[in-house]
Amino acid sequence: MLDPVSTPTTTLLIRYGAIPEVARFTNPQSISVARGDAVIVSTHRGPELGSVLESLRPAAEPGTGEPAEPSGEVLRRASDSDRDRATELRRDAAQEFTGWEQRIAEWQLDLQLVDLEWTIDRSRLILYVLNERGPDCAKLALQAAAGGWGVIDVQPVAAEGLLPKETGHGGCGSCGCHN
Repeated sequence: MLDPVSTPTTTLLIRYGAIPEVARFTNPQSISVARGDAVIVSTHRGPELGSVLESLRPAAEPGTGEPAEPSGEVLRRASDSDRDRATELRRDAAQEFTGWEQRIAEWQLDLQLVDLEWTIDRSRLILYVLNERGPDCAKLALQAAAGGWGVIDVQPVAAEGLLPKETGHGGCGSCGCHN
């Protein structure tokens, strides 16, 4: 077994998402985890399956002297049931891909769908599109909401990975406007 990487006051670096994001997460329950362990984390999109990368020492945000803000918290270790659920959701997303490509074409949006995924509780669908943030991303989220497709996040990506979140207002990407 690997040496535990968490201590009672640690912040963990965790990778999550179909197109991976890496972020800091608090570990309020002091769950003992090691590098590579699967965990369920609370993200800006909802609960997601993630993989522990590292335990971090408290560090200041560059130029501020303040500790960097975590993105969420570790909810629990991933169970076998969670891993099975994630596999089922990946299979569902793969089957739904063509339908979302067709909707994007029907709605005449200048977006190219590259991937999609469900949060682990299936409360939110994330559509990854090859495009800059802009009006077509917002239109996709609005069309999906109007069509009764549930809570949808539209996450623009580039060849380099996820596009950074913008501050302020501007063609976000979810019908709840959580970009």
